[in-house]
Amino acid sequence: MHVSSLSLSLTALALVSPCTAHPQSRLAQPILQKASDTQARADAVKEAFSHAWDGYYQYAFPHDELHPVSDGYGDSRNGWGASAVDALSTAVIMRNATIVNQILDHVAKIDYSKTDSTVSLFETTIRYLGGMLSGYDLLNGPASDLVEESSKVDVLLTQSKSLGDVLKFAFDTPSGVPYNNLNITSGGNDGAKTNGLAVTGSLALEWTRLSDLTGDTTYAKLSQKAESYLLNPQPKSSEPFPGLVGSNIDIATGKFTDAQVSWNGGDDSYYEYLIKMYVYDPERFGLYKDRWVAAAQSTIQHLASHPSTRPDLTFLASYNNGNLQLSSQHLTCFDGGSFLLGGTVLNRTDFINFGLDLVNGCHDTYNSTLTGIGPETFSWDPNSIPSSQQALFDSAGFYITSGAYILRPEVIESFYYAWRVTGDETYREWIWSAFSSVNKYCRTGSGFAGLTNVNAADGGSRYDNQESFLFAEVLKYSYMAFAGDAEWQVQKGSGNKFVFNTEAHPMRVST
Repeated sequence: MHVSSLSLSLTALALVSPCTAHPQSRLAQPILQKASDTQARADAVKEAFSHAWDGYYQYAFPHDELHPVSDGYGDSRNGWGASAVDALSTAVIMRNATIVNQILDHVAKIDYSKTDSTVSLFETTIRYLGGMLSGYDLLNGPASDLVEESSKVDVLLTQSKSLGDVLKFAFDTPSGVPYNNLNITSGGNDGAKTNGLAVTGSLALEWTRLSDLTGDTTYAKLSQKAESYLLNPQPKSSEPFPGLVGSNIDIATGKFTDAQVSWNGGDDSYYEYLIKMYVYDPERFGLYKDRWVAAAQSTIQHLASHPSTRPDLTFLASYNNGNLQLSSQHLTCFDGGSFLLGGTVLNRTDFINFGLDLVNGCHDTYNSTLTGIGPETFSWDPNSIPSSQQALFDSAGFYITSGAYILRPEVIESFYYAWRVTGDETYREWIWSAFSSVNKYCRTGSGFAGLTNVNAADGGSRYDNQESFLFAEVLKYSYMAFAGDAEWQVQKGSGNKFVFNTEAHPMRVST
């Protein structure tokens, strides 16, 4: 889950008409897979990864992303080769040494001190810093036999430190809450007065890991100082329910400027990282766990919502000044995975069961469209239904407010956690169905494109962009569901050796 700061105001997002349900029945019981079938599915995901990489490498490398309709390229992430760095950990896990070496050769050449565009602290941290640190941990650990020259692996840590040194001026504010939008050439910023909850609260994992690997405590201290304002929110009114906090923080004072609560984009990965920091190091980050538990309990009590036409489904509403907004996002569908991770690590059946309820709700958003892919945004507010979508609301419990799909991973991500935590084959079937739909409707001659309308025939028209998180997340989670057990896989209970950042880059836990 990630890209909280990405604008949801995508162009040409068609509203949709009622549909017949996607052919997969809600009640169908999957047949247990044979080992040969499981391997065939893993191989199919690897083939999709190679297809996307080959197109990127031919038409776009070393730029940030492929334009898979026009066979052009874009540089939305500062021109440092975002797709390459984001693809590294997945290529390692798939044991594709050729692609791994191509990426390592590229990383060695990146000059993180040079770019012509504004740098996002958040996006650069989760994609570039997370991608390099993850590659370093994997190639010095369970995949240490994949690259013969250790010096090529060492470059990942050297470049991570270089990037941290380029970015750390962002935290040079009166409070220590960073600016997000940076001019690294001038050392300036966009003059923002506030920073967002997810942007401020989704840095500690990567920056702490950088400190732990380099022995330089600077990076951890900077990110944890910013986080400290979120763990002890002021004023008290910014925490309307225990653990659930507002969306924006004053950069000068560290105080919250509102009490708008959600698990949607802009807030999402703050909650994700609370429990993941505890997985990373339970000794140092017990308070983070306590705050996640409080937020989880309050979410169950105050934000859980059931559509009037489908009371069997559970979605998360957002809260503002006494009012619940009955709408959600594809981004929010990481929530089931977060509850499942917290539930298994803390041995809390109530969190696991609620996580599975959320997973089931997000599955419904996939299961109910013509493409079998869920929309960017949806609602279950019975007072705002377009007449053209009444039938969809009656059968599926939601209606679509933006039909786009830009290769987001969050639903597959939560299916993956459900599979790893329960071992129930149902969730692997759901992953396979989702991956198959993406492979069918998004695939182009050179890669994968976003869709303008998941509930139109053939997904509507295509967005000419292949987001780097296709490599990092969609294809990684899909592959790992059918790959064998390994150190980097999510484990039941407290046995995790790795923890995934919000871009799905696994980093070795500190203990």
